[in-house]
Amino acid sequence: MKTLPAELPEPPEQIRLAVDAALDRKAEDVKVLHLAPVSDFTDHFLIISGTNERQVQAIVDSILERLRAAGVRPLHVEGYDHAHWVLLDFGGDMVIHVFLDESRRFYGLEGLWADAAEITAEFV
Repeated sequence: MKTLPAELPEPPEQIRLAVDAALDRKAEDVKVLHLAPVSDFTDHFLIISGTNERQVQAIVDSILERLRAAGVRPLHVEGYDHAHWVLLDFGGDMVIHVFLDESRRFYGLEGLWADAAEITAEFV
């Protein structure tokens, strides 16, 4: 039986784990936005693209596996079966969006949250 870590990793380490897991599955156009100054529901958005539904699911699986190994579990996962836009809600610390390329362009989250600082360079 696996044991969980005594303490959960701090949000920056959670983000780093998620980014690394996504990149391990060849995720594209990974962006980390700092939403805390402009939002009251989460501190960070991770926006990630995959080129097809299977890759989107593989990215999501990798992120969930890596974070669960660190004792971090999502509050909610939505969209996994269709894999056009999968939302992983980790509460106030981060929300991860894994998109199929076309869906990401259609919804344009980066444009909707243009007031949020992009801090991707801190995590890749």
